[in-house]
Amino acid sequence: MNETALWSLIAQARSTVPDPSDSEAVAAEATTLLAARPPSEIVAAQQVLWDVLVTSYTNPLWAAAYLINGGCSDDGFDYFRGWLLTQGKETHDAVLASPDSLADLPAVIEAAESGEEFECEAALSIAWDAHIKATGMQLPQDAFRIRYPELDPDWDFDFDDSTELAARLPRLAALFLT
Repeated sequence: MNETALWSLIAQARSTVPDPSDSEAVAAEATTLLAARPPSEIVAAQQVLWDVLVTSYTNPLWAAAYLINGGCSDDGFDYFRGWLLTQGKETHDAVLASPDSLADLPAVIEAAESGEEFECEAALSIAWDAHIKATGMQLPQDAFRIRYPELDPDWDFDFDDSTELAARLPRLAALFLT
């Protein structure tokens, strides 16, 4: 299992579920698809999954999640990044390049009115749950390591500062701070 295979798995899951914007359904389908693979591949998928999630561990994305979800704890940011993973590689990569581009997503635009939050805890355990489903056992303790990068000190400000958020994420601020 490598990153390309993981994104292919997510794409396949998205194409199989009735509503690909339903992150919980995508995570469940990805779990089922992964569970059909050899156990060694499932174990390898856990590290790849977390390596991808680590790439989205950035202050600008955290600020965007904070703005969209009306706050964002450490766990909430993990779940937000799980939701982002289920949106597919193209969306994931575009959002990482410019978190303010979340303002282009129809679901995010709708959430500005509805107050919906974007979280998918189930995405974090796709490999874990697939391994249990396939083998009846938990993943080995040493199946993965998470190595978070240092956060950008230029984004080390109080995310409750609406003026600063509006300056850095103007399109999202226009949706959520009005």
